[in-house]
Amino acid sequence: MGSEGFYQEFEVFSKRTDTSPLQYQFSLLAPNRELALVMAQENFMRREPVADIWVVKRSDIRKMSLDEKQSLQRLDNKDYRTTKGYGYLKKKWRHYEQEMLDENEILSWGGLKKSE
Repeated sequence: MGSEGFYQEFEVFSKRTDTSPLQYQFSLLAPNRELALVMAQENFMRREPVADIWVVKRSDIRKMSLDEKQSLQRLDNKDYRTTKGYGYLKKKWRHYEQEMLDENEILSWGGLKKSE
C-alpha cells in the first residue's frame, strides 16, 4: 500500500546488544511510526532479547539507482591494493632468486668455472 492508504510500510531493524551491528528483521504495516514501533517491540518481546529496535518508514529509505551502482565499479586495475593482489609475489621472488644463482655462480663456489 502506498502513502495514500491508512497503513504505511515500515522496515524493522534490531541490535542484540549495544555493541552489535544493526540487522534487518522484517517489514510491517502500521498507521504511523509510533504504532509501528509498538508492533515491532511486541514481536521481539515474544521471540528474543534485543538492546535496540529501529523502525524506518520504507518511503524514507533511498537506494542507489542503476547508474549510481555502476559508478561503484573500479575504473582502473588496482588489484595490488587488495591482499589477493600480492599472492603472486612468493612465486615471483622464488623465480628471481633462481635466476640469480646461475650455473656459473654455483660452480664458482667450489673454485670451478664452467668451460664455455
